[in-house]
Amino acid sequence: MTFPPGRTPLELLAPAKNLECGMAAIDHGADAVYIGAPQFGARASAGNSLADIATLCQYAHQFCARVYVTVNTLVYESELDEVRRLLEGLCDAGADAVLVQDMALLALAGEVASAKGSGMALHASTQTDNRFPDKVRMLRDAGCSRVVLARELPAKEMADIHAQVPDVELEAFVHGALCVSYSGLCYASQYCFSRSANRGECAQFCRLRFELVDAEHRPVDRPRHWLSLRDMCRLQHLEEMAASGVVSFKIEGRLKDAAYVKNVVAAYHEQLDRLVAKHPDKYCRSSLGRVRLTFTPNLRKTFNRGFTDYFISGRGDDIASPDTPKALGEYVGKVKEVRRDSFNVAGTATFANGDGLCFFDKYNELHGFRVNRAEGNRIYPHHVPPQLSRGMALYRNADALMEKTLSRQSAVRKIPVTMTLAAIEEGYQLQAVVPGTDLQVEVAVAAEHQMARQPQGDVMRQQLSKLGTTVFEAAHVGVDDETSSHFIPSSQLSALRRKMVEAMQEAIATAMKPGKAASVGYREKTVPLPEYPSEYRRYPYLLNIANSRAKAFYTWLGVKDPQPAFELGNHRSADGTQPALLMQCKHCIRRLLGYCKRDTARKPAWREPLYLQLPDQRRFRLQFDCQHCQMNVYAEN
Repeated sequence: MTFPPGRTPLELLAPAKNLECGMAAIDHGADAVYIGAPQFGARASAGNSLADIATLCQYAHQFCARVYVTVNTLVYESELDEVRRLLEGLCDAGADAVLVQDMALLALAGEVASAKGSGMALHASTQTDNRFPDKVRMLRDAGCSRVVLARELPAKEMADIHAQVPDVELEAFVHGALCVSYSGLCYASQYCFSRSANRGECAQFCRLRFELVDAEHRPVDRPRHWLSLRDMCRLQHLEEMAASGVVSFKIEGRLKDAAYVKNVVAAYHEQLDRLVAKHPDKYCRSSLGRVRLTFTPNLRKTFNRGFTDYFISGRGDDIASPDTPKALGEYVGKVKEVRRDSFNVAGTATFANGDGLCFFDKYNELHGFRVNRAEGNRIYPHHVPPQLSRGMALYRNADALMEKTLSRQSAVRKIPVTMTLAAIEEGYQLQAVVPGTDLQVEVAVAAEHQMARQPQGDVMRQQLSKLGTTVFEAAHVGVDDETSSHFIPSSQLSALRRKMVEAMQEAIATAMKPGKAASVGYREKTVPLPEYPSEYRRYPYLLNIANSRAKAFYTWLGVKDPQPAFELGNHRSADGTQPALLMQCKHCIRRLLGYCKRDTARKPAWREPLYLQLPDQRRFRLQFDCQHCQMNVYAEN
């Protein structure tokens, strides 16, 4: 399918935990979905069978929507043959692209796609640490048609990458949970729990509660979740991101259920449609179909830890969620009065039986409970929490009515077609067009012309509009005066309608057939070794080399003596003297405490370095790299 000249197709990319979530995402307006493969996905617990992936591809392709499969973990040497077989299966299933982290897959996926004659594309996962133009250029030249940018990039840096590498698609996150470390460069889970984030087994080290102590082991503040971030929400920044060259807007959440996917996808679908309507000569959607919702999307009503736009317009103060890593949901008012068996709420919110509510007590500890019965603004829980008192802010983190609505069918997606019926010498011809595209078909039936006693145009339009359970709906049916004066049996009109549907389905299937096969990796060196940040030189394991083919890739790029990945036991610096660098973060605890050197000359009472300390006394040293506005977390040996 080709798009109108001069218009950039924009894609809303949704997560799919499973087949159900993937189909729900398509129904609610996604232009593409990404789903985990049976193995080697960055969410090990969100794998799916090849059969389910094939079914999802068939469903999505009806709307010219695409399916991307995550194969974005590090691959060990013993797994290379297995991952090749997986890639072959994904080609057969009809996957439109695979997201990869391990550099071995740049060649493997290309080889498989070429052998299969498949156009399955290569997308570089955000796990490949895509923060600067040279890296994006290298990935493009190695065969990637798309690069998923680091979440930390502001719009102006996205624009700079697009300006320097305009011939690669840019994908960026717009919503969902945030990793505090640059993706692909977090080793805390592996170091502490032998569960590698780069192998899809993150133990969420960043959501733990730590004590913050100074160089003299004195507490700096009360124990908190110092590395826990709010969730990203860039609903109001889509236009800014599109102007920066982003073409795919990605929602995080491959562990989320269908209700979450429905609500979030619907909200971003509507916002993206508004953007396209605002700039009809500049943008269009990359898939087909009009979505009708049975509910009003509300991002506050599904899982969230509070929202941040996360550096899209520069550094702000709305990043962290240190008091709890759990969902707060929407603010619903303050506690007005507490009785033995109930309490009431000051505010305009309405409540329902089964709502989940939560609050912070006077010690900033989060407590939650379910509503047994709601009578107006008076709430009857099973037990009134003893910590609840007058004046406390109340949040709803589970909305029973919203959940009930989303548990049912909550959207219908149809492709509008404009039909024109005309009499031809041999019988009758029906032409159908999908407005705004080059999709057009013509079908005919042989029949003798019979004159009607009265005009039949309305009957013809009604009969041809009966598209039933197909993915199409009649936007308009045109019948000229001459044709409407004929009598056409219902059986012939039904035959025309059926032929039109089959022909349009075939046209869409043809439009979805991929072009040339993916390139076979890095045949020609077109760029020098990217200028990596200095940490890569001090800690060679940051290249995440877990197999011989990845090592060969970096040797080809000019890396002298490539070193194995952290997961293979390589935990120290290049000179062997420094402890492991576990995280690199744009989030800064020094700033959170109000002592950013760029913002204030105030001197803190503590003496650095600061340490994060777990209850078992394991400590992790913090380094504040103010020159690069970055906080590093080191193992303390």
